[in-house]
Amino acid sequence: MSAPAPTAAGPSHRLRLVPQIDNRRSLRFDPISRDVPEGAPPLRIGRFTDRSGLGVSAANALGSNKLAFKSKVVSRAHAEIWCERGAKFFIRDTKSSSGTFLNHVRLSAANADSRPFELRDGDTLQLGVDYQGGAEDIYKCVRIRVEIGREWQASANAFNTAALKQLRALSQPGAASSKIADKKPPPAGTAKSGFGDCCICLFGVTIQQALFIAPCSHTFHYKCIRPLLETHHPAFSCPLCRTFADLEEDVE
Repeated sequence: MSAPAPTAAGPSHRLRLVPQIDNRRSLRFDPISRDVPEGAPPLRIGRFTDRSGLGVSAANALGSNKLAFKSKVVSRAHAEIWCERGAKFFIRDTKSSSGTFLNHVRLSAANADSRPFELRDGDTLQLGVDYQGGAEDIYKCVRIRVEIGREWQASANAFNTAALKQLRALSQPGAASSKIADKKPPPAGTAKSGFGDCCICLFGVTIQQALFIAPCSHTFHYKCIRPLLETHHPAFSCPLCRTFADLEEDVE
């Protein structure tokens, strides 16, 4: 019924908790990343208390085993997460009053410990429930999307490298069309790029269109993606792969 006793730390695995952006009332918080060794003490999730004078973002950036959220529906000792052998992450509720929900299923009754539940990449977590309709941020529940094993996205890989090459090719339409010079030329204004179709309008991505290329390298027509960008700016969750990004993050 409890987390395993700490043992000799094994290899580390990246855990990233990002806000689940599903409506305008979602509580905003900065993504939290931890490299969690196998067998290390659990990460403890609880309510943020400003005793140190640091803001909640700065407190979570310290790299400690405490994950804090600024909401009164989160208990001081709400839940804990740990990693076991084989890069398997687990979560359990630690007698929270308002509950911990994994993929919309409550883990235990109020003020009762839960058994461990395995976390997988893409799972959704919810800490507590909205109080007084969630009209104020301090009374909103915390909706979280779990990212596990996505370290490859932060470095060059075949997918984003190909997307960058295709982006550069858009500025050279002549070079792109020279490859099909021996075939019937396409109608004027319809030269296709190497990108796939826009998943929102299902029309092709072509030259001389305003495009939005997400940090995950998925591409959309700017006109199609603009309502989503404006709703949650600067937070962005890709509608294809659900990767979360801060659009105002420094380009370096």
